[in-house]
Amino acid sequence: MYLSTTRAGAAAPATPTTGPGRGRVPGTVLALGMVSFVTDISAEMVTAVLPMYLMYGIGLGYLQLGLLDGLYTGASALLRLGGGYVADRFSRAKAVAVTGYGLSALTKLALPLAGTSMAGIGLAVGVDRAGKGIRTAPRDALITLSTPADGLGRAFGVHRTMDTAGALLGPIVAFGLLAAVLGGYDLVFGASFGFAVIGVLILVFFVRRPAPVSGARRGTLRAGLTALARPRLRRTCFAAGLLGLVTVGDMFLYLAIQQRIGLAPTVLPLLPLGTAVTFMLAATPAGRLADRVGRWRLFLGGHVLLLGGYLVLVGPFGGWPAALAVLGLHGLFYAATDGVLMALAGQLVPAEVRATGLAVVQTVQAVARAGGAVLFGIMAQLTAPTTAFGFLAAALCVAIAVAAPLGARGRDR
Repeated sequence: MYLSTTRAGAAAPATPTTGPGRGRVPGTVLALGMVSFVTDISAEMVTAVLPMYLMYGIGLGYLQLGLLDGLYTGASALLRLGGGYVADRFSRAKAVAVTGYGLSALTKLALPLAGTSMAGIGLAVGVDRAGKGIRTAPRDALITLSTPADGLGRAFGVHRTMDTAGALLGPIVAFGLLAAVLGGYDLVFGASFGFAVIGVLILVFFVRRPAPVSGARRGTLRAGLTALARPRLRRTCFAAGLLGLVTVGDMFLYLAIQQRIGLAPTVLPLLPLGTAVTFMLAATPAGRLADRVGRWRLFLGGHVLLLGGYLVLVGPFGGWPAALAVLGLHGLFYAATDGVLMALAGQLVPAEVRATGLAVVQTVQAVARAGGAVLFGIMAQLTAPTTAFGFLAAALCVAIAVAAPLGARGRDR
């Protein structure tokens, strides 16, 4: 019912000083939430079965998984800046987002064609993540340009809640299809493509394009570089990169839980549900909390929660209680950091270079996480996954201590 209020016919005001009534979220944000909802069903259907397929189907080791996870994360970073700059330069954030969503949708058809080829799977995954890189900053810019500054945390929280609801359903759909058709990976990929197409159609027909900012000049490379030279944004980028370097990919976390408890590999696609449920329930309250207590504080606190999850994973704990604790802390980490970081960065750059500014932060974080994935894969291959997580917990503790003072110099909202 929300879609009828966000038809693309008229342009929405950019960077509104006033917006919907207190507690309400703009229609554009709700429409983008629906796009992310169905797109995440599509994406998580593939993500849920990929670790099982790669480790137990093809027989990859931790080093190869680390390289693939690094590609999965790093490929999106390659085009984030380009997507953000084009969106700002030509004031076409929506068009750039459509391109990224469409590219990712097409890769769902490429996965069945790749078969067991590592190169083919890597290419399909890389192009899919490139599509994500193209679309993410323009999409988040659309949210910031449609929402009053004092409601950004709430808006991103609502969007991430809808996004995560899709992430919750994706593994369930994939598990159901594989239960109905043994080894039916092609069926999973085909259904994933269908959901991705629906997301593109919602974006095209129901998301409004924001009007140009009144009195603002169109974003240029020089304007973007000038804005990005702001000390506060530089500190935010450094902190996001440092913390991203010691944030392990979800695939490794779920594999560690599965092997620690001794679950059957067929149960592996269901583990992301624990993260998704917690994220979905906590994202909107976390966004509201960020608007009240400060976005930087909540962002840093989210990494403290992640550190707690790592410590439970390597500590003298076992069984389902420990697994549920790790998954719960993992979901709370995402709720406290994902949309909150974009809400924080969104107010550090002017509207005409908003997409570029968000893309810079996202790129730094993605590149750092890609490097961290490769390093973790090497460490796990040479030692053991539990040992690697122990080193990771120590490194995260140091990173939090280094990053904490960076957000104390000035207000974040």
